[in-house]
Amino acid sequence: MSHISLLTSINSTGHIHLIIGSNPLAAARCAKSLEVGAKPLLIAPETTELHYALQKRIDNGEVEWLKKPFEDEDVLRLGREEINGVVDAVFVTFGPRDPLSAYISQLCRRNRIPVNVSDASSLCTFSLLSTHTDGPLQIGVTTNGRGCKLSSRIRREIASCLPPNLGAACARLGTIRQRIQEEDHLTHMALSGDLDDEDSIDQTSTFNKLVTEADLDAAKNRRIRWLSQICEYWPLRRLASITDADVESVLKLSASNPSTSTTLDTTNHGSRTEMKGRIILAGSGPGHPDLLTRATHKAILTADIILADKLVPSGVLDLIPRRTPVHIARKFPGNAELAQEELLSLGLAGLKAGKSVLRLKQGDPYIYGRGGEEFEFFRREGYGDVVSVLPGITSALSAPLFAGIPATQRGVSDQVLICTGTGRKGKPTVPPEYVDTRTVIFLMALHRITGLVADLTSWESEDAKVLDGSGEVDRSRRLWKKETPCAVVERASCPDQRVIRTTLEFVAAAIEEEGSRPPGLLVLGKACEVLNKPDKGRKWVVEEGFKGFDDFEGTGLQELVLGGKEERSDVIGRGGSYGRDLKV
Repeated sequence: MSHISLLTSINSTGHIHLIIGSNPLAAARCAKSLEVGAKPLLIAPETTELHYALQKRIDNGEVEWLKKPFEDEDVLRLGREEINGVVDAVFVTFGPRDPLSAYISQLCRRNRIPVNVSDASSLCTFSLLSTHTDGPLQIGVTTNGRGCKLSSRIRREIASCLPPNLGAACARLGTIRQRIQEEDHLTHMALSGDLDDEDSIDQTSTFNKLVTEADLDAAKNRRIRWLSQICEYWPLRRLASITDADVESVLKLSASNPSTSTTLDTTNHGSRTEMKGRIILAGSGPGHPDLLTRATHKAILTADIILADKLVPSGVLDLIPRRTPVHIARKFPGNAELAQEELLSLGLAGLKAGKSVLRLKQGDPYIYGRGGEEFEFFRREGYGDVVSVLPGITSALSAPLFAGIPATQRGVSDQVLICTGTGRKGKPTVPPEYVDTRTVIFLMALHRITGLVADLTSWESEDAKVLDGSGEVDRSRRLWKKETPCAVVERASCPDQRVIRTTLEFVAAAIEEEGSRPPGLLVLGKACEVLNKPDKGRKWVVEEGFKGFDDFEGTGLQELVLGGKEERSDVIGRGGSYGRDLKV
């Protein structure tokens, strides 16, 4: 039987953390130590080349660098005085193949010092969780060494399901709890006669009333129980939007009538409208469900069957009513054409059965979405008069915006070019030539980023080489400079959005080191640096997360789904799971 970990929360304020190494992971460990209030001590030889982020923290005085090799005495003499110099935790960033990793692990175990060795769960006495932090709220995920990438994915999925401002709500509810405890304590003292009031002249009418232990317990616990009921039964979105006025209302209501409860009205306020057979080609936007058009959202709620692209985000799929059958395109390398034919066949079958079929695409259906091809197909089959096309916000223009990149800017960029990095049947396309005032957006290109960079910066690359009439390589195309600014924008407008800002010279290395998070696109041109100036000496910068709509309270899809303040049970979304209804 394999044992699981004991998950704990440690107050590390003032602790001494020993970080051994000088690589990017060491920089991340130092950042985490500083985040939790600990003091990181970095041990690395003076001749070591430090990671950029490490050097910056050392220069700022945040991290102390001990310029020497590791010694056994370091773990026993560099710590706090109150624990006789023993360090609180040791982080080894070398990896399991370095003999020093196993040696330091054994040393720490003998001295009962917590130790973490990167990528070596057998050498660790503790591990760091993949953590979502929002104020006082922390959610950690671990797979116990089975897959850190998977735990990161699970953490992002969990975080994406949480309403905004939940951390602030936790802080506010904690304040309420403390206030209730303080006020009830005073009430308890008053009822038990322990509270002196020298200014009182006359006694109250209840002065001689018998006070029982049950009365004291009821007075002490009544409002705490009421707060527990709120935390347990209020919807998370309602809790996340709780205000000071709500707090006062809750306290007054609980004090006057603690038995009061509120239930949600789930009355069915309407029924579905019967619709004739039709096909709708609709774009779902770049990712965030609030970026759906009203027309597409109505189509989602009223469709009899939905045929969705593989990259339609879960936030949009969650809006689909549970009763509606959904088929997700089974597109993967080598199977794209067969998957497309399958979707067309399912759509045609639905039309023949008199169904309302929604063909749900990511972005805009006519921007590399094959929407025109599908329109032609259904028109050839005799259904041209029942095909509707609904636009969507294309990621080609919205993703740069969410990354802080104006596609056009006076004096910088006066034209925008949208390209694909992959042509028909997976073949590379002819690269565009360099234009100083042009912003170029490449879709479906990150999987072959090394080849694309070669195509843009040279004439001799295998995929972009063009021969003239004499058999020589044509050198008339203007090449892109390797120092051209660029940005990789992945999962734009989703909670786990990521932006990598770099140049054409380092973009392939950046993607190789940071990994891929599809769907993503590449933005190329001087516009990338208009609002985000590069960090001198840094090859690339990674920015995580999307919080573009946190300030738009009361204007989200909940109002769209419920039709204002009225609740409709017939349009309840799928939530976090669409299990048996989903056909993949």
